[in-house]
Amino acid sequence: MTMMRAIEIPEPGGPEALTLTQRPIPEPGIGEVLIKVAAAGVNRPDAMQRAGNYPPPPGASDIPGLEVSGIIAKLGEGVTRYREGETVCALLSGGGYADYAVAHELCTLPVPDGLSMEEAAAVPETFFTVWTNVFARSDLSEGSTFLVHGGTSGIGTTAIQLAKAFGARVFATAGSDEKCRAAEELGAEKCVNYREADFVEIIKEATGGHGIDVTLDMVGGDYIARNMKVAAKNGRIVNIAFQKGAKVEINMLPVMLKRLTLTGSTLRIRSPEEKGEIAQALLRYVWPMITDGRVRPVMDRSFAIADAADSHASLDADHIGKIVLTMG
Repeated sequence: MTMMRAIEIPEPGGPEALTLTQRPIPEPGIGEVLIKVAAAGVNRPDAMQRAGNYPPPPGASDIPGLEVSGIIAKLGEGVTRYREGETVCALLSGGGYADYAVAHELCTLPVPDGLSMEEAAAVPETFFTVWTNVFARSDLSEGSTFLVHGGTSGIGTTAIQLAKAFGARVFATAGSDEKCRAAEELGAEKCVNYREADFVEIIKEATGGHGIDVTLDMVGGDYIARNMKVAAKNGRIVNIAFQKGAKVEINMLPVMLKRLTLTGSTLRIRSPEEKGEIAQALLRYVWPMITDGRVRPVMDRSFAIADAADSHASLDADHIGKIVLTMG
């Protein structure tokens, strides 16, 4: 067999732009593994790529999909960490919406005990993102206050659970009372329905005036100034997306007076070595939490690969947790 099913984007557009096609099965390069994909995570960056706003980095597959689970089908030259037939999940730079995908061995991890293949496919993108931004970059620690916007997104549900598991006081925002209840059930002390209330005042009151030590923001726009307003002294604010816009005018005086750190990052363009460091930290600190049930990927629903357009329509609509494509 030399061909596989894959989803391509002939022209940018809405969910209907995702087209099922046949592609040659890729070959793993040096340090890479070929994975027979069982399931692939569906994430906001995939929708941005579909719309023409997030092109794959040089050398990456034009097939969307940044995370998969499956079985290693072939080893590239120099691979030492895995053998054919092992069950893994992996972070990709692209190519996940297909029957086969190539991943660097440094960005590949064993499936945590107790997870289904669909759940395992929902882990890499969000867990890598949350770990590097909330813990490695922002140094969230036990007893700190933490705020995540979009508390019921894939990133949000992961961030709430991990922050809670590491002993932080967790706060969130979401767009409905139902979503706020879901966030609180996952471990948020308080989730604010941003359509009905000002999260700044409510969270300031809930923290006794202390404010937020670490904020994870995917919204941008006017939230940037509001994050600064609710931040504690020496607070860290990290942006990983800008759904309401990246260009804003801000008053730097609060940054000086509170000694704030404003930062941000992207994950897709980092080297395999950088991603590999995150992978090893997850394996050491987080995989045991997944295995014993303290942290789990929150699943919304799954779709067959032929229904990829429906998966993106679901991503664009209301959902709680992760959406995945299955290849069975």
